[in-house]
Amino acid sequence: MFDPSMLGKLQEMQQKMEDTKARLQTITVQGVSPGNKVRVIASADKKIQSIKIEPALLQGDPEELEDHLIIAMNQAIQAAENTWESEMRGVAMGFMPGM
Repeated sequence: MFDPSMLGKLQEMQQKMEDTKARLQTITVQGVSPGNKVRVIASADKKIQSIKIEPALLQGDPEELEDHLIIAMNQAIQAAENTWESEMRGVAMGFMPGM
């Protein structure tokens, strides 16, 4: 038999998820390359906000710059993913204890 209170709980969970997604847009994370030569700032909803590059790196080997960018961007994306998962897990646990 269908429990009408479940519909309300599902709607509440959906609203909390939407609220959490909006909050993730305001949380920033960062990734940095070795020597702090490149810093990438991203939002926790996995959108790159800014990239800072040490000026001396711009004068050097393009492959070195690419390596630093990849490292910093991957770190920022991983930090955003970890934050996203943690926030969403918190929402789910509020509705489904034991998850």
